[in-house]
Order: sequence, then C-alpha cells, then structure tokens
Amino acid sequence: MTKDSAVEVLSRWSDSGAVWWVLRRTPTSVTVSLRRCDGGEEVDRLTSSDPALLAWIGDRASSEE
Repeated sequence: MTKDSAVEVLSRWSDSGAVWWVLRRTPTSVTVSLRRCDGGEEVDRLTSSDPALLAWIGDRASSEE
C-alpha cells in the first residue's frame, strides 16, 4: 500500500467540503490546519516539505481562496 501524497490529502479534504488553513509557511515547508466543513474546529495538522505541495498551495492562505 502506498502513502497518499500531501497534495492528495489536501485535495480530498477540500473535495469533501472541509477547509484547510496555512498556519506556517517557510521557503521549504508548510504547516496546514485541517478544519471541519464550517471552518471551525481543527481536526488535524499536516506539516510537509514536499515541493509538490508547496507549489500546489502557492501563495494561498486557505482552501477558501
């Protein structure tokens, strides 16, 4: 079994109607808060230095942009 990429995780999260927010961004990593559909309670956090994820998020601060 293969582990899902960080991009797949965030894509699936957004596709299900939930929201993510960037909490911390550096040139080489990002920490993202995974939140309920209403943007409320944090469910989990994802920290990654995957270049594909950094490119996919770009300058966005959240999935709502």
